[in-house]
Amino acid sequence: MRTTVLRVLLVEDDDDDAQLLLRLLRKEGYVPDYQRVDNSTDMAAALADAAWDLIIADYAMPGFNAHDALGIYKKAGLDVPFIIVSGYIDDVSAVAAMKAGAHDYLLKDNLARLAPVIARELDEAHVRTARRKAEEELRFHAYHDPLTGLLNRREFERALDHAVHIAQHGPALHLLCYLDLDQFKLVNDSCGHMAGDELLRRLAAMLGLHIRASDTLARLGGDEFGLLLSNCPIDEGLKIVGKLQELIADFRFQWHDASFQVGCSVGVTQISADTISASEALSAADVACYAAKELGRNRLHVYHTDDQELARRRKEMQWIARISQALEENRMTLYRQPIYRIDRDGAPKVACHEILLRMVDENEALIPPNVFIPAAERFKLMAAIDRWVVQRLFSAIEKKIVSFDQDGDEAILFINVSGATVNDASFFDFVQAKLIEFAIPPERICIEITESAVIANIAETIPLFTRLRALGCRFALDDFGSGLSSFGYLKHLPVDYVKIDGSFVRDIARDPIDLAMVEAINKISHAMGLQTIAEFVESEDVLAELRKLGVEYAQGYLFGRPEQWVPADGVAHVKA
Repeated sequence: MRTTVLRVLLVEDDDDDAQLLLRLLRKEGYVPDYQRVDNSTDMAAALADAAWDLIIADYAMPGFNAHDALGIYKKAGLDVPFIIVSGYIDDVSAVAAMKAGAHDYLLKDNLARLAPVIARELDEAHVRTARRKAEEELRFHAYHDPLTGLLNRREFERALDHAVHIAQHGPALHLLCYLDLDQFKLVNDSCGHMAGDELLRRLAAMLGLHIRASDTLARLGGDEFGLLLSNCPIDEGLKIVGKLQELIADFRFQWHDASFQVGCSVGVTQISADTISASEALSAADVACYAAKELGRNRLHVYHTDDQELARRRKEMQWIARISQALEENRMTLYRQPIYRIDRDGAPKVACHEILLRMVDENEALIPPNVFIPAAERFKLMAAIDRWVVQRLFSAIEKKIVSFDQDGDEAILFINVSGATVNDASFFDFVQAKLIEFAIPPERICIEITESAVIANIAETIPLFTRLRALGCRFALDDFGSGLSSFGYLKHLPVDYVKIDGSFVRDIARDPIDLAMVEAINKISHAMGLQTIAEFVESEDVLAELRKLGVEYAQGYLFGRPEQWVPADGVAHVKA
């Protein structure tokens, strides 16, 4: 037989009746842990001092009845089965007791019902408790970050919005701090995300112990935290933040045999009557945090409206969401510009095309790359953009959205790749997988990267070029000459084409120095078995000089402006 400890509060003035109930409970396998009370004072004290599984109350006692007991029970706010046992109770009184909060009632001459009633009520109480716990967890997760237990971004923004409202309508002054951990990626990359998660949990717990009760701390995402210092002058706030930075800098995170030290960059902005909105304040703090990171690790930067450098960064940061959304919604569009073969004999003819990227905004207006690419480079979005271009282009070819069935060199497509992508060790695997997935002949793809990006990432560039060339892809070195690099680099790079920087090309018909530069680049490239492509060719005079020098290819407005090739999703044709 089962034995279950049952904590029972007996509201009974007759000890014999109480013992009878206890014997019945023991007979059914319960082990009663009980207390007997027979007045309001003792019952209130018993409910306050102990946790009970069950309350069994006599209906009528001298000076204290079940209705009195139910009043005390409801005032205590408990969800414990309350069962009335009485020698006599009429139907009207029984219904009134149930409405008052009793779960069931039975007569003393029918105690055979007691065990099943108790079992049912205990089960239902368990179900109610489980449901309530689940609802509490749902409410908690709606407002809190599941990893750290801190407030989540949405709830923090709600608190921030309230703080801004108060500041706009009174003398209150708050400080908003945006905290971004330094070197957190090293922990993730070295030991995995489990280690990174544990580090975030420990730091969150530590920070929570060192802020004021009136302050609000939240995890905004990744390794970024928000801290709202309520009614806090800036001098006091900077002391608080400085202390938090010291705590983080002194913290040593141990994971198995590895030990790590992280720092924290912080951006701070004041919230006052002049603050426009919560989003404006959060954006200002975020920009200041980026400035702190660029100053070095474990730094703090305070946002000021007259800070021109911060204003520029803030404008760039607004592009992060716009670029990410444009990628998700396929609101990027691919253009192409022809590259002509310019043999000394015969008319120029199309040899290949360079793929160019444009962005289409929410109003279907075209945004040129010089507007959004600098922001994408600064905020490390270029690797995602380069992958999008490869995916979109190859998919369009496979789906016959664009024609790729010409024979010969005309079908070669030059695809620009950023320096950030060269540093991405998985890019080779990505390109190889997409070539196979969309059945693209590798020999018709030419990866184009600027000279400056190559030199800055020389150790990563050569292995990437070598592996992709082994598949059949070709390579072009773009803007050659602009980086003022030694020609010695050129003989070590596995490239097929050298694209001569347009700043030298456009004036070769009247500038002898530019002409000498182009001639030198062309001769050395040919000596290494490489072909040359002149950029920014805009006049017949320039074309004539290039032919004399023996440059093989030319690209520029003389031959054709970029034209849309792979359109954005759901967007009408737009001009470059």
